[in-house]
Amino acid sequence: MSGGMTAERMLAAYAQGVFPMAESASAAQLYWFEPALRGILPVGGVHVSRSMRRFLRHCDWRATIDNDFAGVVAGCADREETWINAPLLALYQDLFRMGHAHSLEIRAGEDLIGGMFGLTLGGAFFAESMFSRCSNASKAALIWMSSHLARCGFTLWDTQYPNPHLASMGGRAIPRLEYRRRLAAALRIPADFTAHALPDVQALLQEITQTS
Repeated sequence: MSGGMTAERMLAAYAQGVFPMAESASAAQLYWFEPALRGILPVGGVHVSRSMRRFLRHCDWRATIDNDFAGVVAGCADREETWINAPLLALYQDLFRMGHAHSLEIRAGEDLIGGMFGLTLGGAFFAESMFSRCSNASKAALIWMSSHLARCGFTLWDTQYPNPHLASMGGRAIPRLEYRRRLAAALRIPADFTAHALPDVQALLQEITQTS
């Protein structure tokens, strides 16, 4: 499946719990996936270890929203094996222009050292991918994103497939039918990804302390 694929069709598929992937960056074909076990993360409740809190307390990193969407997608695709091919890159850009795709960038000074991007529909955030050029940058992106999604009214954080890294941050796997129920409820919520600015790292740490 690739011919006739549009951003609108992609959004309709996500609303049904289905998402596309390619076999490789060089492959032209896209395929639909709907895992039997779906990965999710707790909105506003990712696990932040003591060591990560200490790290953030003494780092000068900052996070931005939608500041370099293309750079984040490129960072996510810059690996030996990736499911992000040329058709998906074009679709993500279309969705970004439509306001249904967003990025979170982690910066050290002006350098882009990590980040993640995903799609939004109602109160659902569909995380697509993340990358890290420095140790802990992907964890920082997850922590900032967790806070941001909660502040903006999201109720579902879909990660497609579960993995050990996400599990260490509080991620878990739920059956397909439970995911569909959660998705249907989230789609009825009018969340707005751009409703709030991101806190700086010290404000983020204070928020984590208050909610843990």
